[in-house]
Amino acid sequence: MFAVLSRARKALRTAAIVATAGWLAACDASMIPDMGGSSAGRGGPQIDPGAPVKVALLVPQSDSGAGIIARDMENAARLAIADLDGVSIDLAVYDTAGSPATAAAQAQRAVDEGARIILGPLRGEAAVEASKVVADEGVNVMAFSNNASLAGGNLFILGPTYENTASRLLAYAKRQGRDSIAILHSDDVPGQVGKAAIQQAAARNGVQVAAVQPYPLSIEGVTTAAQGMSRVAATSGADSVFITTDATNAAMPLLLQVMPENGLNPAQTQYIGLTRWDVKPELFSYPGAQGAWFALPNQAMQRNFSSRYSTAYGATPHPLAGLAFDGIAAIGALIKQGRRDALTGNALTQSAGFQGTGGVFRLKPDGTNERGLAVATVQNNQMVILDPAPSSFSGAGF
Repeated sequence: MFAVLSRARKALRTAAIVATAGWLAACDASMIPDMGGSSAGRGGPQIDPGAPVKVALLVPQSDSGAGIIARDMENAARLAIADLDGVSIDLAVYDTAGSPATAAAQAQRAVDEGARIILGPLRGEAAVEASKVVADEGVNVMAFSNNASLAGGNLFILGPTYENTASRLLAYAKRQGRDSIAILHSDDVPGQVGKAAIQQAAARNGVQVAAVQPYPLSIEGVTTAAQGMSRVAATSGADSVFITTDATNAAMPLLLQVMPENGLNPAQTQYIGLTRWDVKPELFSYPGAQGAWFALPNQAMQRNFSSRYSTAYGATPHPLAGLAFDGIAAIGALIKQGRRDALTGNALTQSAGFQGTGGVFRLKPDGTNERGLAVATVQNNQMVILDPAPSSFSGAGF
């Protein structure tokens, strides 16, 4: 216990700043008005599916903090184009420089130069501005953000969402007879968004939210909340504790050590994680990780994409690069159907979905997305798949 406290103390001094700032940089969550996107547009341009279709890729090439991501996304998009059989995509790349204003200007330029759909930008705020300027021209935007609150109108998001993950895990929990949860979340923007996503998913899956326990990002706040979770679960009747905290956050080792030490037995109360714990396998040795559940994409498909990318470009792709591949794969699949309306909202939201780098996915009518995920657990300090990712939207995972 004292060793865990010692390792975590220094990291948690700055966690309140670092965790929130990092999450905002990726998702621009400060713009969140609510957790439900408005209805996405059903329209879009008509195309000739037998002719080359111009697709604009908006990425922050000259952004010093994201230039590598931009490069890998362009590479992944070109790798996807090479896979297309009988479909011709003319990819035009535009530099947003990481600026919402530049993204808007480049989106307008792309449409003026013939783009029929826009893939990107990377960040949510830039995506919103880009989608606004081309909305009146009926052009749809498939952004790489995971901020569900931004979706709607002509803006679709490709990034995996908290709500999708929470829904997958709670549907599985319900089938296992677990139907009452306590939510444990950090009292900051990521924690609040995670909490809201879990609450929405719980309502959708008939699971009761018996208690909600926030904690401040401080050594004392985390420890106090962890020490009290056994009482919270017992008082509320919760049979599971859903933890929003990111696996890489310094609070996680504390939570997984202190909660079991203070009576929240993982053999009796199910621990569930909103983020992927396999990205931090050191967590697997903590008592709270034993038997815990978390979700992740189809690992075989992700390994296949990574291997193909490495062969083509001599390096491992950035974790976000697959989103660009997915966007091109979806566009190509629709064009291959010979549809003149392939790039309309009506086509993009086809219920059958598409095959992507992490398995099956589809765009929803509200502009968000749904991805096929596996449910994993920890046994003997190793990750074990409990319920495989579904291969189609008729599978048990949906």
